[in-house]
Amino acid sequence: MERAEGVASLHFVDLVYVLDKISLEDLSVHIKPSVLVLGKELENTHREDIKAAVYSIEKQNGKVIFHAGEVHYASADLLHGSQQDLESERKHLFLQANKRQGIDLAKLVAYIGNFSNSKILVIGDTIVDQYVACDAIGISAEAPVLVVKELETREFVGGAGVVAAHVKALGADCTFLSVVGEDENANLVGKNLQEQGIDVQLVGDSSRPTTFKIRYMVENQKLFRVSRLKEHSLSKKIEDQLIEKLRKIAKNYDGILVCDFVYGVITNRILTEIRSIAKENNILLFGDLQCSSQVGNIAKFEDFNLLCPTEREARIALGNHEDGVEWIANTLLEKTRSKNLLIKLGAEGFIAYSNDIPGNFKKREHFPALVSNPVDVAGAGDSLLAAISVSMCSGANLMEASAIGACMAALAVQTIGNIPVSHQKLESYIKNLR
Repeated sequence: MERAEGVASLHFVDLVYVLDKISLEDLSVHIKPSVLVLGKELENTHREDIKAAVYSIEKQNGKVIFHAGEVHYASADLLHGSQQDLESERKHLFLQANKRQGIDLAKLVAYIGNFSNSKILVIGDTIVDQYVACDAIGISAEAPVLVVKELETREFVGGAGVVAAHVKALGADCTFLSVVGEDENANLVGKNLQEQGIDVQLVGDSSRPTTFKIRYMVENQKLFRVSRLKEHSLSKKIEDQLIEKLRKIAKNYDGILVCDFVYGVITNRILTEIRSIAKENNILLFGDLQCSSQVGNIAKFEDFNLLCPTEREARIALGNHEDGVEWIANTLLEKTRSKNLLIKLGAEGFIAYSNDIPGNFKKREHFPALVSNPVDVAGAGDSLLAAISVSMCSGANLMEASAIGACMAALAVQTIGNIPVSHQKLESYIKNLR
């Protein structure tokens, strides 16, 4: 019923019918629509009720369209209103989502106060992100190439390391477990995270440098990125060292965050070991696999408490680029046996799905992106994963954790670089939403 209420809240919707006491065929005969739109996944269905409704519409000279829907880019909204108006509308939609889910903002603040009681282990690929601020000079006379002047350079810990930093900044006790090269960037990562109070457990691998990414920027615009990396899987020797550390420390944690950037650290053997340890010790499992420039498969994360793919990553996992997001989400939940799922939609926010209720369609809620003109979206997904994971380890359900995560992401995208957001800032932001 909550989904019907969500649709009914849209200003362009006149009526919503819930098909509990009437069939789609009978409804089509009653209201005689000129167009019936069905999901792409129903185009070749064997369901008799759908086939009967399609026949009824066509008999009335109506039109039947099978479509997965179109992406609505938030930037287009700026053509129809100011940024302030757009963010006010998004805040309204966010509060409506909270109301539908029975979420109390005061309760969210209380969860944040309990973050310090949670112990989280973060495991995954380490990345060092370098930002090079430049001033655009012009176009070269020799070739159509943009010429820039380098102004300033800064390095940030990225990848799974910054997820650990987000977790620690929220007040939780955090350990970071990863593989790095035997180089200066590895020293930078260890020192930086230790200074933040994170327990750092690194395994050195002489066969690979610590993954290093350089982003060249003019004002707030990224020009291009240069990556220095090796992507081969871990050797058995390095795997053994990582598993030894994992077995020694993992049983003491409330949750394990697996952050796979597809640079070789999260092997099938490591993943199997993580699942086994989590099951034996009743530890919550959270998984994220990023396919921005690499290609991986989120479906390998089976029996997790939460998966956080983008829509693109979910479609890659299923090899499906046509069916609607609802079908993609439900199919991925069934395939992975995950208890919960977040489908990230970029500028449109994300949709949270709960697998607790049996049936074809899961409990779901859309949470909008609260910032319409972000400075740097690099930290949005990492901060979202960290906030939701810590929230669920602190007793929040999926929808409550999602509301906290949406606020966390809104703060994270307002600064250059993937900068951790403190629990004080998050608490203040939520209080000001009232």
